[in-house]
Amino acid sequence: MRSARRWPGWTGLPAGLMDRIGFRPVARADLPMLEGWLHDPRVTPWWRGPEAQLAGIEDDLDEPVMRQWLAMLNDQPAAYAQFYPAHHWKAPEFLGLPANALAIDCFSGPDGFGHGAAWIAALAERLLVETPVLVIDPEPANLRAIRAYAKAGFAGEALRPAEDGTMVRIMTRHR
Repeated sequence: MRSARRWPGWTGLPAGLMDRIGFRPVARADLPMLEGWLHDPRVTPWWRGPEAQLAGIEDDLDEPVMRQWLAMLNDQPAAYAQFYPAHHWKAPEFLGLPANALAIDCFSGPDGFGHGAAWIAALAERLLVETPVLVIDPEPANLRAIRAYAKAGFAGEALRPAEDGTMVRIMTRHR
């Protein structure tokens, strides 16, 4: 049996699962599916206002610096991730990070819950080829996400206010 790759914070995600994860760009045809995901009660506490969030996702399809991908598990959509240069927009929580840091925002769809650490780790591996540091900023009460990010190799305890005043936990992963 092939051994899985290891990184700081590794907790033993199965290599077989990692091999079944892929990514593809979000298309406009995916918006109805994403709308359903945004209404999931496991998502709405953190991505408030599903209609406004969906409008933002749709607008960002035309934003050159924003990349939006679907995490695919067994070739089926499992989660949404958007990533962008952390300093492109006013984001006070990212002050002090390297100029080339990439920020990630994400949420799972119904088939992604329980696999978050694996698809986030796979995404991080792909993105760390182009940048030395990734940052993700969950709300401190979002313990499910924090556990998944930690299993995927992200670490950090610093709490900072985001632009809207919401406190977020700054977690980074380095190459």
